[in-house]
Amino acid sequence: MPALLLILLACLAAAARAEPLRIVSEPWAPYIYEQDGQPRGLDYETSAIVFQRLGVDVQWDLMPWKRCLVELESGQADAVLDIFHTRERETQMAFPGEPLSEVEFVLFYARQRPYPFQRLDDLRGLKVGVSPGYWYADPAFRSSPLFIREPAPTHEANLGKLVRDRVDLVVNDRRAGRFLVRQMGLEADIGQHERVVSRDRLYLAFRRQPRLEGLAERFGEALKRFKQEPGYAQLLKRYREPGVANSINR
Repeated sequence: MPALLLILLACLAAAARAEPLRIVSEPWAPYIYEQDGQPRGLDYETSAIVFQRLGVDVQWDLMPWKRCLVELESGQADAVLDIFHTRERETQMAFPGEPLSEVEFVLFYARQRPYPFQRLDDLRGLKVGVSPGYWYADPAFRSSPLFIREPAPTHEANLGKLVRDRVDLVVNDRRAGRFLVRQMGLEADIGQHERVVSRDRLYLAFRRQPRLEGLAERFGEALKRFKQEPGYAQLLKRYREPGVANSINR
């Protein structure tokens, strides 16, 4: 009986170790997206390398952003990739000490309707395409009553509404927006303003739980070390120019 008990305990321990960490995110090329049924992207590949070094198995699921937040809050997901660190989120999420990427939000415009943008007042009365559930760091832009915010279910839908004159401008990260514009073949139709609306950092946030909080700390330390290596520099170079080596087939 003791021998059988030991075997049973060993099997249970192995099963527990085999339970993968479930991470959710919304497709947001070039940080994370799907190609040929597999996740790709700068932040996805960076995270995958770090988890491999930590010996952690991971299951990745891509879904709309609001659903990502619901699944994390309900305990169905263990972590969410590419989220902004806010004080309000700290009650439910543990953030590593090192971010995955830095982003710059800018305004994209239809070249036939190049609305000028130098200050917030330039947006007065305009309709700006936004992503539901996204946090825009600049409080003046986030809460301004000067313009109308028009949400769209996907980033592709936002740009589609822009070229069809259903919104006047679209706010998106500079690198992500350029990547998507090229992927959709809209370079001749869509341009971007140089003035930055807001800057922020993207993190891999873990659900508030002792085991996951410890993992968040280890992930941040390992991520910081990886960023000093040539392999990370190669990843940055590969995703620096949108669409050159990473065309998306959907």
